[in-house]
Amino acid sequence: MTGTTARRTVASFAVTAALACVTACTSADGPTDDATDTTDPSTRSLRSVERATGRAGSARVESTTVMGRELSLDAVGALGWRDGLTGTLTITYTGGTTAETMRRLGTTAMEARYLPDAYYARMGDAFADRVGGRHWIKYVYADLEDLGDGAGAGFADQMRKTTPHEAVKQLLASDDVRKVGEETTRGRRTTHWTGTVDGATEQTVDIWVDDRDLLVKKVERGRTETGELSQTAYYSDYGVAVSAERPPAADTADFKELLKAQEGGGKGGGEGG
Repeated sequence: MTGTTARRTVASFAVTAALACVTACTSADGPTDDATDTTDPSTRSLRSVERATGRAGSARVESTTVMGRELSLDAVGALGWRDGLTGTLTITYTGGTTAETMRRLGTTAMEARYLPDAYYARMGDAFADRVGGRHWIKYVYADLEDLGDGAGAGFADQMRKTTPHEAVKQLLASDDVRKVGEETTRGRRTTHWTGTVDGATEQTVDIWVDDRDLLVKKVERGRTETGELSQTAYYSDYGVAVSAERPPAADTADFKELLKAQEGGGKGGGEGG
């Protein structure tokens, strides 16, 4: 696969990877309700969890995600949320059509760096050979919002919902949130909460909280057009130092330019600054 065909395939994958990551790397997109009755004991408890997790500012994350036939992946790294979403994850695609596409491009894993205005995905050498030697794709959230078919609508907002305290906000907006009981999770005593969240599709959200009011585990379940959606995430080392540097411009291909290459058959451009 060479020339225009290769560039269009790479650009198509760039779109697919970005939009897959919206769901795969984020929480369910349910409403939040700041007017929730704080006299309810369960609400008061979850408000304490939301505040404690929000104040922590960062954590290490391990997650596994399955989106029907589309993809399955594992993600490991650290994320921060004090000044917008920041951090770095190593994402390994383990199955589904997206993994097959990546395999054809010579890799099944990538490094993702999250910054408040954009995220960067590092691909393999085979990908770089097809885009002028550049290993990174830059996805500016605003550019994704402007996709003509609306596919990227809400991308930045959904990326911000990656953080654990956002899962608590979703449960606070649930009409059926309840305490399940006390359980041991990864050797720690935790309280298990569950509720149903209405987003693009109805999803069930479960969280396990330790005695410091910090999330230890989160599980989301629902359905997508390609089948079952499930995500299990574990959080640890709250307050850990998080860093995410912008990759060198000379080694970065801009998603917007790759998209133009797909549409017009031209050569994908570099970041340009």
